Amino acid sequence: MSATTAATGATGPRLGYGTNGLTDLRLDDALALLADLGYDGVGLTLDHMHLDPLAPDLAARTARTARRLAELGLGVTVETGARYVLDPRRKHGPSLLDADPEGRAARTRLLIRAVRVAADLGAHAVHCFTGISPEKAGAGGARPDRTEPDGTPDDTVWKRLEESLTPVLDAAASAGVPLALEPEPGHLVATLADFHHLRRRLGDPGPLGLTLDIGHCQCLEPASPADCVRDAAPWLRHVQIEDMRRGVHEHLPFGDGEIDFPPVLEALAGTGYQGLTVVELPRHSHAGPELARTSIAFLRAKGAPAS
Repeated sequence: MSATTAATGATGPRLGYGTNGLTDLRLDDALALLADLGYDGVGLTLDHMHLDPLAPDLAARTARTARRLAELGLGVTVETGARYVLDPRRKHGPSLLDADPEGRAARTRLLIRAVRVAADLGAHAVHCFTGISPEKAGAGGARPDRTEPDGTPDDTVWKRLEESLTPVLDAAASAGVPLALEPEPGHLVATLADFHHLRRRLGDPGPLGLTLDIGHCQCLEPASPADCVRDAAPWLRHVQIEDMRRGVHEHLPFGDGEIDFPPVLEALAGTGYQGLTVVELPRHSHAGPELARTSIAFLRAKGAPAS
């Protein structure tokens, strides 16, 4: 912990690791590994290999997982970025932006189910993202203009998103679990500015918060990652962290990218954010246990406190 953090009495981030980076492990083994390594919690992606959101015995599995998390002393955020959980042929499909109303409805139902699972687990938040719009075809998620190449009016896509998200926000309000929307490169909501645009369109609903991915800030935000943390502080409900390079949306192990992490961790400590900061390495499951070990060691060396 830095001198500034100690002087202000702020505490450092509570560290977690995402199960989307541990897909070669059984869920119980993954949770035990994280507890043994000293993580404070887990970013639990609802997917077929762990807690399948479409399983007929979901309620029983959720109850068992809640007991296991309590036994291990792990906090949890529910993540919904499973690649093929709804459609085995279309990555992240259908999305909240689908032209097909039934496709959009299927994604809405999945997110509502995720809210219920999160409530049963005592989760800090439910993470989600918007999906890809054709207007985001530029490299690295850059937006060349505000028109749809397929001819769909831009406002129509935003209205689809509003209509798809509204029932999820209602469910989140009823359950008392925040919805944490992640700006994702290439998606309709790709940047912090896009998040605020959506927030204003929806009338600034209380349940709508933000998932801030530190790597995405390095990738495409105009401000530094540390400044993004400070700017996003009032809406922070979930944080993901990994290394990344400017202009390249590739989640990298710590030290392989360009991010200066001590200022980021300092900024997180200064916000008062109480949720989890989850290591997000979804393409590195082949080395998941080792990367879980080296990631927590790296973040502690850069200023994150031990549990």
